[in-house]
Amino acid sequence: MGLLDSLSGGTSALAVGETAPAFKLKDQKGATVSLADFAGRKNVVLYFYPKDDTPGCTKESCTFRDQYTAFTDVGAEVLGISSDSESSHLAFAEKYRLPFPLLADAGGEVRKQYKVPKSLGLLPGRVTFVIDKKGVVRHVFNSQLNPTKHVSEALDVLKTLD
Repeated sequence: MGLLDSLSGGTSALAVGETAPAFKLKDQKGATVSLADFAGRKNVVLYFYPKDDTPGCTKESCTFRDQYTAFTDVGAEVLGISSDSESSHLAFAEKYRLPFPLLADAGGEVRKQYKVPKSLGLLPGRVTFVIDKKGVVRHVFNSQLNPTKHVSEALDVLKTLD
């Protein structure tokens, strides 16, 4: 865990075993996506990232892209969330050929519901949640400085779920 990870601003993200808060957000194409869309059908990897088209976020998103088939093969959907706009998400997704929805949380409400802490008290945090088909948080990984580890951590947990 690095300096930015340890100075996360005090609050901690939702814990394993908690029910994931419901949400409805627009994706990069303007479609409404909700957690309920996947209930009973798919496990969900919900990753919160600071900002489109920045070095760490690009690396993280492209690693999810490169492993996307592995996620779909285990019956999971990947959803990225940041406070960027739908148009910013669209440009980011097109530039890097991201095959999964990027959700626009403009006011940061969903980030607050999931209690995603800030790094250094001001940077939006980088936290990944694995949510099972029943809507229960099964894994939480918080690391601002190790963006690609979010992908391997999530995939390892998914392989243990039904």
